[in-house]
Amino acid sequence: MESPVFRTPLRLGRPAAVLLALTLAAAGCGGDGGSSGGAVSGIATTTTTTTTAAPAPSSIVSLSATATEILFAIGAGDQVVAVDDQSTYPAEAPMSALSGFTPNVESIAGYDPDLVVISYDPGDLVVGLTALGIGVLMQGAANAIDDTYAQIAELGDMTGHADEAAALNESIADELAALAEGQPGAGLTYFHEIDATLYTATSSTFLGQLYAMLGLENIADPADEDGWGYPQLSPEYVIDVDPNLIFLADAEWGESAETVAARPGWDTMTAVQAGNVFLLDETAGRWGPRIVDFLATVKAAVEEATG
Repeated sequence: MESPVFRTPLRLGRPAAVLLALTLAAAGCGGDGGSSGGAVSGIATTTTTTTTAAPAPSSIVSLSATATEILFAIGAGDQVVAVDDQSTYPAEAPMSALSGFTPNVESIAGYDPDLVVISYDPGDLVVGLTALGIGVLMQGAANAIDDTYAQIAELGDMTGHADEAAALNESIADELAALAEGQPGAGLTYFHEIDATLYTATSSTFLGQLYAMLGLENIADPADEDGWGYPQLSPEYVIDVDPNLIFLADAEWGESAETVAARPGWDTMTAVQAGNVFLLDETAGRWGPRIVDFLATVKAAVEEATG
């Protein structure tokens, strides 16, 4: 019997190198090695096609750092036999040398999985796994907060943990609402830095929606002329707009308040002079349960800046 495939279509249309870099960032790459870091979500939609009734998988391989977090958060961790080398959370996840970005079908099959969860297909991964009779679920990076809830519910349904997934979604929604109460960031502008070449995420993206919950205004919105959601800003633009807050999603790549201040002209900016340059961790690139942690980090920064 042919194994079911549950696909999330990728939405392309940008130079391959940029897309790959943003896809890597979207999946929250980076860990103790510090070679890369989480930055952005939004390369793929998360509306899957259809699901078929089937026994809950007992041997899952996760090649998505976000899916790994979801699986353990809904109580399906015991069904996970291996995760990719970027699945740095939770600590008990069975990390392996498997890569979600340069996957090897034979290495994956060596774990004898009945389900492989991925966020990215380089072109032949789904074909190779299904040819071996292995089920595949592809959940791309979130475009909206609702995609988080949809992916959690989907993994709950597929793994036999629907009730736990529903409870998790309710908890996330409640905690986000509590953090956003009163919109503590109203009246403040911000710049979210994906990398040192000044790619950023606008309010139309998943991350932008989270910032907006606090009432923060995104300086990149007017610069997104084609509506892609991830414009590359010029240094002159950022300096001229002069945001109140700067958030560095590339901190794991070595960027810091000091490196920002050392950029030509940036030491004149309000955020730099006021010490309102904030480092973000890998939660800035993962759209699973820890979006609550991400928003809590941003809120703490707002409170520090306004306190």
